[in-house]
Parts: sequence; structure tokens; C-alpha cells
Amino acid sequence: MVDGPLLKQALLGSLARLLAQQEEINRLNVFPVPDGDTGTNMLLTLQSAVEDIRESSATEVSKIARIAAHGSLMGARGNSGVILSQIFRGFGNAVQGRSELTPGELAAAFEEAANAAYRAVIKPTEGTILSVAREAGRAAKVAAQEPSATVAGVIEAATSGARAAVERTPSQLSVLREAGVVDAGGYGLQVMLEGMLHSVEETEAELERLSGLQPAAQAALDLPQEGWGYCTEFLILGADFDLDGLRAEIAALGDSVLVVGDESAVKVHVHTDDPARVLSLAGAHGKIDRLNVGDMSSQHRRILEQEVSGSDETAAAPISTRPNGVGLVAIASGVGLAEVMRGLGADAIVEGGQSMNPSTENMLAAVEQVPYQEVLLLPNNKNVILAARQVAALTAKQVHVLPTSTVPQGVAALVAFHPDRTVTENAAAMQESAQHVQTIEVTHAVRDSRASGVEVKKGDVIALINDKLRHAGGDYGAVVERALDGIGAHDYELVTIYRGSQASESEVNQLSESIRGRFPSLEVELQAGGQQHYPFILSVE
Repeated sequence: MVDGPLLKQALLGSLARLLAQQEEINRLNVFPVPDGDTGTNMLLTLQSAVEDIRESSATEVSKIARIAAHGSLMGARGNSGVILSQIFRGFGNAVQGRSELTPGELAAAFEEAANAAYRAVIKPTEGTILSVAREAGRAAKVAAQEPSATVAGVIEAATSGARAAVERTPSQLSVLREAGVVDAGGYGLQVMLEGMLHSVEETEAELERLSGLQPAAQAALDLPQEGWGYCTEFLILGADFDLDGLRAEIAALGDSVLVVGDESAVKVHVHTDDPARVLSLAGAHGKIDRLNVGDMSSQHRRILEQEVSGSDETAAAPISTRPNGVGLVAIASGVGLAEVMRGLGADAIVEGGQSMNPSTENMLAAVEQVPYQEVLLLPNNKNVILAARQVAALTAKQVHVLPTSTVPQGVAALVAFHPDRTVTENAAAMQESAQHVQTIEVTHAVRDSRASGVEVKKGDVIALINDKLRHAGGDYGAVVERALDGIGAHDYELVTIYRGSQASESEVNQLSESIRGRFPSLEVELQAGGQQHYPFILSVE
């Protein structure tokens, strides 16, 4: 049987094993860049759960699982951390009301944990932590059906199922297969189960090593692209809601879907082309309250017309005088980037970015700090978007997450903010502005690799264009020139170079002169960014 103390012990074992192998996961990435953070994100997410458990006197399995679910949600960092928090949530839901678990109930909880993680992602991707969790749950279920099933046997089966699923990830995702690596989010889950098993058995089995494959950062989740349509928000008041069923129905009618609440009230946010159909569907479940529908397409057209006609629009006003009552929270890594975003009107800056993704709790605290009831949240990193979207369910404020995936996108979005427009109008204009920026990130390869058809040697200068590895070479100037050629820089007007903490003033001056010589029509601006790992980030617009 699994009682409360044993569950605590198992989670501590998972934490210890993940801590021991954190850097192994961090060092290795699909792209050979120096900012792999999957291990750190999973470790900090799990650590948040364990810290809450340690502070609690709870002894029942259900209470400990509930505490772990909440702690992991608040501490969730990056895509892998958010998915891990949903795994805890599913486990907690499955063990409600139980003081201890049989082997069969433990296996059922593992299965529900995987199901909850799948439900949390609108477009799940196979070959990631999701499929590893599912196969672990299936293996646990088979083991639990044995007449002599034990708790240790169920966990051992789950671990074996996870290990086999991790080994299959390259056959499921071409980006992993090309790089010759496995998915690190899935590998991290395997490591957690290994630690859990060792803790429960109190003996460490000899684990078979992965032949010829190395852990890599989790493949990017296929997050849906935002459209225009109508930003539709409302509450449904009623009783006995089926949140999962309602979420699926809403998701079929739009994107940017948020459906959260409890048995008596549900908050819904969706971008849809047919709000009437959404409301008709929702009305069948209960009373509609606090309805807000904004036509993002027409508002965006009106904004463009105002700009073309020369309407006098002012820059973002100070907090005390901003007339629209909309706050701005941005994620930034580096003193210089933080100052740039503050100068463009950001009311609060959350430190974070590459290799140091902020937690859900970090972003929630910033949102609560801003003296506005409506807040636009800019993640500025593809691995922060999913965690940012969790914030809306944890606050009474109306939080709108703009899916900015790079720093230049975030800066461009802030430039497009106007204090006289509504939050919906601003969201449309800011998103449009962000989509018209090209991002080039320049760093050094930390290992030999092949990704996106590019052969890379350790130490090479490499350039990522909009988060995709595109070029490698021996010096900054040549690689950046090829990257600019690749995006058709002659068709653009301005390049802003954000200098990182590892780049010298002479290096940035040399790079800027190289760009001016090769692209004389481009205006080149220099900014002190202060970001780590990336000597240069270029914004091209």
C-alpha cells in the first residue's frame, strides 16, 4: 500500500535523482546552444511541490497529492514544468478522498496523470514527455493486474515503460532523429520514476543505458497560432460542470482557449470567429455572466487606418495617468533589456528568459503588483508562454497573454501599445507588430551536432533565425551576414543589435560595421542588452 509517508518519501527520491542528473539534461539540447534548461525547469517545479509538502503536516495520500499539485503549478517553469504540474494535477484528482493506495489505485493514478497532461495541451505532440507519461501509465496498469502486484512492482513497470518510450522518441520526431538524441522532458520523467523506485525499494537497480542516444531538451510543443476573430470572455454559473468536456467543446470553436473553475463557476476565454455559437454552447451549461466580446479584426483594421491617416497617438503613459487602465508585464533577461522594456511602458519586469524561465508564481506576483485589473503579459520566450497562460486561472484580474516568443517580438509589441486603446485593441495591434519582426540570436555551439540540416562543430558561431538553427561558421560577421541574407534583409529598414554580457564593445562595433558594409540601406542601432548566453540578439524590422 502507498500511504502518505511513503508518497512523501517517493517524491523526495524523485527530487534527489533529478537533482543528480539535472546538468546532464541541461548540457544537451536539440540545438547545440548553451541554454538548455529542461532539467532545471523540471527540478525547480518538483522542488516547489516538495517544499510545500515538507511544510505540511498532512499524512493522507489525497491531501499530500493536492498540496503537490498546487505547489508544482505555482513553481512551474517552462513547457516541461507546466506539463509536469499537470501530471501532478491528474494524479491528485485520481486519488481524491483516499488515505492510502493499493497497487491498482496507484496505477490508475499514473494513467490519469498522463491523461491530464494530454488534456492540458490543445495539440499534443508525440515523442515528448506526454507520450512517455502515457506509456508509463499503461505499463503500470498491466503490472497492477497481476495477482501478486506490489507497489514497487507497479512503479518498476512504469519506469520501464517510460524508459522504452524515451528510446522511441527519435522515431516519433524528426528533429530528435536528425540530432541523434532523445527527448529530455521525457527523459526527465524517466529519471523521476527511477528516483521514486529507488526510494520505495531502498535499493538501486542496475539501469540499462540508452544506446547511442543522449538526452535533449524537450521538443517544442505545437502551440496553436493566434488568429484575429473575436476575443470572447465570460463566466458560466451553474453546478456540476464537466470542465474537460466543456474545454473540448470550446476548443473546437476557436483557439487561445482557457476553461478553468470548479463545480459552480467556470471562467472561459477563447478567440473565435463565431462568438454566438460559443455563447449558445456555453448557455446550455449554465447562466452567462460578465460577458466581454471584442472584435479583434475590425479593431486592428481601425488601428491601422488611424496610423495611415496620421492620427496623433501618444506613447505609453506613466501608471498614474494611463487612461485605459491596462497594465503591462514583461519577461526580460539582462539589465539592458529590462530598461528598454521599462522605457516602453512595462509596469513590471519579471527576470527570466533563456536558461532561467520564470515560474508561474513569479509572473503571478508581478501581475498582482500592477495596479490595474486588466494586464497584458508578454513572455518573450517560447518556453515561457505555457507557464504564462497558467497565470490567468490564478488571479481575479483579467490577464491576456501575448504569445511573444523572442525578445525582439516583445519590444515590438510594447512599441505598438497605446494608452487610449482597450486591452483587446492593444492585444491585436501588439500581436501584429510582433509578427512583423525577424529575430536573429547569435551564440557559440557547445557540442558537435546536426540540426535543421546544419552541420555544427563545438565552438562554432551559430545563428538561430526565429528559434530555428540556420547558420554556423567561424566568426560573428560572416554568420550574421548569411543570416541577414537568409531573411532578405535588403527588404527591411532597421537592425537593432542587443549586446549580451559576454560581448565586448569592440566586438559589437565590429559587427555593426560589417552589417553596414554589407547592407548599406539598413539603419543599425546598438543597445546594451546584458543577456547571458547570447552575445548578440538582432531585431530586424
